[in-house]
Amino acid sequence: MNDNTRTTAIQLIKYAIVGVSNSLITLIVIFICNEILGLKLMLADTIGYIAGVINSFIWNKEWVFKTHDTKILKEAFLFLGGFLLCFGLQFVTLLVIRNPMKDLAVATLGNDFVFLGMDIASIGEYTAVLIGMAVYTLSNYVFNRCVTFRKR
Repeated sequence: MNDNTRTTAIQLIKYAIVGVSNSLITLIVIFICNEILGLKLMLADTIGYIAGVINSFIWNKEWVFKTHDTKILKEAFLFLGGFLLCFGLQFVTLLVIRNPMKDLAVATLGNDFVFLGMDIASIGEYTAVLIGMAVYTLSNYVFNRCVTFRKR
């Protein structure tokens, strides 16, 4: 394995670790906002992603892509632009598949099914949230690698 391939592999592993922490933060915030605070899913989703993006910028800048230079404002704006683009892709994914996932869950398990205190409709919605997170994660890595933290 050459140095460039090794560096990319290590970077992907680090990105995955940061991604897992972002996903956990995002999911916990979405769950708290939606289930405990009673906010609508789409608002809870937005708040969750804002919490995740703050964590993501710090860890990606300092640990994954290691850009310890003085261009922090430029990187922050590019990162925010990438976040908005990728969040938009995720949001559209969630809008498109949320109701079909909910309907599939109800059709498969019935209206009265409860799991971990959530009714079946919530389980279908959270499946859609997880699919949206996968769309976000993949598109955001590509954007940040090729645009925000690109070696110049």
